[in-house]
Amino acid sequence: MVCTLSGIRLPAVPYFHKVSGSSSDGDRRTSHFTLSNNSVSRKIFAQKSSYESDSRSATVAASEKVLLPGIESDGSSSSLDQLETSDAVLSDAQAMHDLDPQTMSYDQQESLGASPVAEDVKADVETSVASCGSRTISPPGNGQRIYEIDPLLRGFREHLDYRFAQYKRIRKSIDKHEGGLESFSRGYEKIGFSRSASGITYTEWAPGAKSASLIGDFNNWNPNADVMTRNEFGVWKIFLPNNADGSPPIPHGSRVKIRMETPSGIKDSIPAWIKYSVQPPGEIPYNGIYYDPPDEDKYVFKHPQPKRPKSLRIYESHIGMSSTEPIVNTYANFRDDVLPRIKRLGYNAVQMMAIQEHSYYASFGYHVTNFFAPSSRFGTPEDLKSLIDRAHELGLLVLMDIVHSHASNNVLDGLNMFDGTDSHYFHSGSRGYHWMWDSRLFNYGNWEVLRFLLSNARWWLEEYKFDGFRFDGVTSMMYTHHGLQVAFTGNYNEYFGCATDVDAVVYLMLVNDMIHGLYPEAVTIGEDVSGMPTFCIPVQDGGVGFDYRLHMAIADKWIDLLKKRDEDWRMDDIVHTLTNRRWLEKCVAYAESHDQALVGDKTIAFWLMDKDMYDFMALDRPSTLRIDRGIALHKIIRLITMGLGGDGYLNFMGNEFGHPEWIDFPRVDQYLPDGKFIPGNNNSHDKCRRRFDLGDADYLRYRSMQEFDQAMQHLEDKYGFMTSEHQYVSRKDEGDRIIVFERGNLVFVFNFHWTNSYFDYRVGCLRPGKYKIVLDSDHSLFGGYNRIDDSAEFFSREGWYDGRPHSFSVYSPSRTALVFAIAEDEPKPPTEG
Repeated sequence: MVCTLSGIRLPAVPYFHKVSGSSSDGDRRTSHFTLSNNSVSRKIFAQKSSYESDSRSATVAASEKVLLPGIESDGSSSSLDQLETSDAVLSDAQAMHDLDPQTMSYDQQESLGASPVAEDVKADVETSVASCGSRTISPPGNGQRIYEIDPLLRGFREHLDYRFAQYKRIRKSIDKHEGGLESFSRGYEKIGFSRSASGITYTEWAPGAKSASLIGDFNNWNPNADVMTRNEFGVWKIFLPNNADGSPPIPHGSRVKIRMETPSGIKDSIPAWIKYSVQPPGEIPYNGIYYDPPDEDKYVFKHPQPKRPKSLRIYESHIGMSSTEPIVNTYANFRDDVLPRIKRLGYNAVQMMAIQEHSYYASFGYHVTNFFAPSSRFGTPEDLKSLIDRAHELGLLVLMDIVHSHASNNVLDGLNMFDGTDSHYFHSGSRGYHWMWDSRLFNYGNWEVLRFLLSNARWWLEEYKFDGFRFDGVTSMMYTHHGLQVAFTGNYNEYFGCATDVDAVVYLMLVNDMIHGLYPEAVTIGEDVSGMPTFCIPVQDGGVGFDYRLHMAIADKWIDLLKKRDEDWRMDDIVHTLTNRRWLEKCVAYAESHDQALVGDKTIAFWLMDKDMYDFMALDRPSTLRIDRGIALHKIIRLITMGLGGDGYLNFMGNEFGHPEWIDFPRVDQYLPDGKFIPGNNNSHDKCRRRFDLGDADYLRYRSMQEFDQAMQHLEDKYGFMTSEHQYVSRKDEGDRIIVFERGNLVFVFNFHWTNSYFDYRVGCLRPGKYKIVLDSDHSLFGGYNRIDDSAEFFSREGWYDGRPHSFSVYSPSRTALVFAIAEDEPKPPTEG
């Protein structure tokens, strides 16, 4: 996630090599995964967290090199990258505070009269299964398989076993007092507005408020008309009976707020669980909307949700900027214009950003104000449902970029100071404030925060039929330092020490447990730049439970290389970055995402071609050396990322054809608190759109890059190489600038040399047979020079070469990528009759 403040990029984590200080001048976050052979043991310095009981300082012992399965360290064999880690164990496990009885559920307090955790809850939790129709949430398991997967974790067993015990303890409390995760995650049925045959009940948890009343259009905003009652635990409630004619007491579409007398004064707030909120034209604050359309106006889903694809290919999108025109686009236009494009390009999933309502458009949707409300900028909730249903009709998964890592500090529209205190949903004081993002940080050890966030994830899956989530800013959640001013080196003490926020990690375990238990086909992807071990291991095995981790190091590596001359690129450096991922933990690879497209940064295409893109992309005028180089490298960078970088692939919309413009949200001139002047752009939407027309124009060179991206997606769809267990790098030649590897049944040959082409270049292979070219980046359709005869056949010969039992010879032109398949693997056309 990247937040923007008046056009200034505020990255989530400083650049990997920057170990002190941080700024908003475009420093990149880097994910340096933990299988580095350059790890250096180091001490972690962190303030004692509020929930630690008596944690002594952690001392890191000397590290020793070990091997982890599944990672290649060179091209001549399947040997493993070396990993350095400390064999020291933290002397004390981090203690998680007891859940505050003041924050427990209102209904259990009323019925039981005691906090669910006031009892002495044993760490050895009794297993239970909560049913949801035919869906069930599995028992917690024993959490021990992680030590079989990664023996290095045994040195940190005290911390990991404690973490799992905390997870089991909360599971037991939820099972005992809330009827299980299935019931607990349906908080939206009890809190906020709930409709019954006799009327409407409004419930709100606001323990800091001294008085509360429901106000809105329905009662002429009279604070004395509908005064709420408070129980001893700070839960406010009111029941409004139906009108005499049987109509609901609050009409659909009415503006509503809760007025509270708080320690900070009288405050009108949008209900925390509001399902829709709108900013009136010409006004600054948002209004909460009571959203309950009549049955005839509710969208009814017509199409089943697709099964989770084995090969996940994600088209990252932002609804508002998805038009070719300088406007805020709509759900309906995205449904009709963009979804067919995504399908045609060959992607099988669309990831949608900025869905949760956010009052500041330029935050890219990351400063959420109303967590249960889809952004009204783009249309109504029914419009969003129609979009998702259409995507399902096309066979596309729809993933939501969900923000549970922090919340907007907006006091008028959001959760900040909701009940007049800074410790309502968030940690109080400095621990509850993210100084770089200028946002509030949730208290994941709070019972009602758990209910709020778990129910929020459930709401989007249940009500809108999303197929999963990309969880934003997970690194910030998992560490009390939030990944700021920290260089993750791969030493395991960095993950399992006093800087780890166990509350947050347990929440992530709970939400993954709930999602995968109730929605087995749902996908969860975590944005983690730290390389936290166990991140993508199932919860019952002791992991955090995500399906995929974003392989964020790859994009940063390409930017780093593009700042250098071709002559300074190292093949082993490229291969190491692409393959440096944990065994049995799946990754989504990408060459660039929305992060690289923001103003103040550059996309890969812009790094390669810069201003030449404005003048030399038309086919009716001569190209330049910069354009030729840029188009060639743009293709091979993306293909090698997809071929070697992970188990899934992601692209931000427009980057498939090398979008020539950055993203700059409409904004006005502004002075920062320190007095610095930030010029605006006159609220222009000119750079807040996507010029899909450029990629479609057959008279522009953008078309060729789009064609190649489409060919990549269809190649994966046909051969499924990304999800194959077979991956072998046979050559990383620094002199020739050649990389050769096998992925699945395909053989990839990359020539990064700027001038040298090679005739009869020998390539090792595992399988004998006749090989054919199935993708050629030098084809004229892709903006190449047709130096390859794509109808040529290549016959393997016996004899070991580059560690392979067979080989064949190819012609490899400079700056090209070739993909070969055995001819018999070509799918046969169906026979007639």
